[in-house]
Amino acid sequence: MEAILTYEAAYNELKEIEAAITNETISVDELASKVKRAAFLVKFCQDKLRATEQEVNAIIRRDLNSPSTGDEGEDI
Repeated sequence: MEAILTYEAAYNELKEIEAAITNETISVDELASKVKRAAFLVKFCQDKLRATEQEVNAIIRRDLNSPSTGDEGEDI
């Protein structure tokens, strides 16, 4: 079973791929597959950031539109 990919794991893997390409420690035979993986990881990170931004904006809008109960920060 494959582990669920997190933003942090994807970002770290991208940094590893970038370092391998920059340091020329990646073989020509691996290059295409690494670039393909990097493209997937970039899209994954972009999608994750967009989804998180939308979620945060929804929370902010909800909080701005709800009446104050005087117990802000209690759930944190």
